[in-house]
Amino acid sequence: MASRKPIPPSHTPGPSDDEALVLDRLTLRTQPPPMHQVVMLNDDYTPMEFVVAVLQELFGKDLEAATQIMLKIHTEGRGVCGIYPKDIAQTKTELVLRAAHRDGHPLQCICEPAPG
Repeated sequence: MASRKPIPPSHTPGPSDDEALVLDRLTLRTQPPPMHQVVMLNDDYTPMEFVVAVLQELFGKDLEAATQIMLKIHTEGRGVCGIYPKDIAQTKTELVLRAAHRDGHPLQCICEPAPG
């Protein structure tokens, strides 16, 4: 394998060697990750108590907040359980689906981009 000789850096014309050259530093800012919401969908079979328990265990909601979300799911057909970065939202969605399947409930949960 042939090796190349390193190319020495060239001298860039600019201020005389007696003067200082000031470079502006570019500040790069990373964008926050896109947020996604975990949404539970209503069905006619999953007990309300199970939905409240899942909201408390997997989403850290207190009894009052979990009950309010459950009622929203029941009356409006869907309710937002939480808003997270995409990978966390997908994981929480999967955990809800596994818990529902484990207990024999047809509860559906989806992950979708959060508005705005």
